[in-house]
Formats: sequence, structure tokens, C-alpha cells
Amino acid sequence: MIDKLEMFIALASARHFGRAAEALGVAQPTLSAAIRQLEESLGVLLVRRGSRYEGLTPEGERVLTWARRIVADARAMREEVRAARTGLSGTLRISVIPTALAAASRLTAAFAEAHPEVRLSVLSSTSIAILDDLDGLRIDAGISYLDNEPLGTKTTVSLYEERYALVLRDDHLLAARDRLPWSELAGLNLCLLTPDMQNRRIIGGLLGQAGVAVAPRIETNSTIVLIAHVLAGGWATILPLGAAELFLREGPLRAVPLDDPDARHRVGLIAPAREPQTPLVSALLSEAKRISLIENSYRPTTSRS
Repeated sequence: MIDKLEMFIALASARHFGRAAEALGVAQPTLSAAIRQLEESLGVLLVRRGSRYEGLTPEGERVLTWARRIVADARAMREEVRAARTGLSGTLRISVIPTALAAASRLTAAFAEAHPEVRLSVLSSTSIAILDDLDGLRIDAGISYLDNEPLGTKTTVSLYEERYALVLRDDHLLAARDRLPWSELAGLNLCLLTPDMQNRRIIGGLLGQAGVAVAPRIETNSTIVLIAHVLAGGWATILPLGAAELFLREGPLRAVPLDDPDARHRVGLIAPAREPQTPLVSALLSEAKRISLIENSYRPTTSRS
């Protein structure tokens, strides 16, 4: 039954029999037969079919919720038994928003050092995709925004606050400024992340509040591409200070903090809300709480109006 539920989850995620079969590494007839057997055992139609996949029936939507819960519990049980026998091992799958990749490395590096038998898969993803992949059991945890996101029922650990800076070459006219209000960014050649990124939506909102038109001539889903254009000259970008610091160590770059408003957004670890957690996710949450405690203990207290 568990393997058929896993196939059903994969089909609901891919919304296509061929793509789901490919993702599972099985032949399409094998997948189709498993879905039919699952329907027969439950006595309901789960998938609307015509010449192709047409979505889940209302009963299929209900079964999908249970399938995710049952499969997650089965995986957690197998992992807990393995951990009791051999200690923590296996692969921990984490997706991270692009602007938090540098900060995420502090958590993953500390976790890897503490648990040498665990392999880590760290991928860049959008905040929306992270939540979808968590619900679809394709990842174990994510690092993303904790504010203004439809997190649903999730376990979270705040890691840091994201603040923003204009990143430009140090020979740019604005590079000598200690701070810049958002309103002074009008007319700059900006390259920004793509609109599907929450960081871009936040920045777009702040620019709009300041009366600055959001019309970047270059959009990308890669912070590396943003910095490459800034280094080429004539361009500027907006990044969180934490993400910018990684690039300031090399090359003629300057990050000028942006204020008026001094906007901040919390970024943290997100995991499914379940009890008990899998041993790997439980250990990751513990490491995140330890790092968060250290970060907060060294952070100076400032008033915010």
C-alpha cells in the first residue's frame, strides 16, 4: 500500500502520468496499474482521466492529504529505526531561497560537522516552491521567509533578519554614501531577481512606496548573475546585506544600506509540523535553534520606530 500511495503522491505532484513515471523510475503502465489498484482497494475514483491526466477527483484530494501523512509517517518510522541501529545517516534534502544561500551554509556546515554520516542536498528555490515541495514530501526542510508567506502548519526557527543594500561598484557616484533612501534609486540601471522570487516582491513593494518605478532591464533568478553585471560596470542591484557580504570580499564592490524605510524581514528554517519529527529533521531543528540563540545573544539591541 505504501508504494502505491507514493506513486499517487508523485502523480498528483507531476500532474502527468509520463512525468510522474519518469520521476519514480518506473514504466508508465506500472504507474497506471498501481493507481487503479489503489482505487480498487479504496473503492473510489481518485484520478479524472480522459486522453490524459485531468486532475484529482474530490475523493482524490482527500486521499492525497492522507497519503502524504501516511507516507511521511512511514518514512519517519524507517529513519528512526535506522538511527536507533546505526546513528544518524541518510540524506537531508534542503531548499533555500537564493538570497539566503550564504547564511544557510552556516547551518548546514555546522550540521555536517556534528553528523558526519549524513549527506546534505542543498538546492536554490523560490519561497513558494519550497512550501510546495515540503507539502509534496520532495524536501525535508527549507530556509525561506517567515513573514508574509502562506506557511500553513509548519515548524519554524527564525535565523536572522534580512536588511537591504544597494550593491554597486566602488567607483559609482553613489558608492561614497553611508546610507541611501529608497527614493534616490530612481533612474538607476537596476538588475533584480525575477518576480517569482519573494525578495523581488519585497523590493518592488519598497520601491513602489518610495515612488520609484520598478522597471529593471535585467532580471534573473541568480545572485551570481546580478553581481556579474554590477562588476561589469554601469549596473546596480539590491540585495540583503547578508547576501551582499559574500561578494564584497572579492572585487571592487560596495554595499550601501538602504533606509527610509529601514525594512527588515525574518528568514528561518521551515519544516513540516509533525510529532515526532524524523531524526534528521529533529537534529537540524536543534542545530538551527542553537545557531539562532548564538546570533541573538551577540546582536546589539536597537530601537525601531
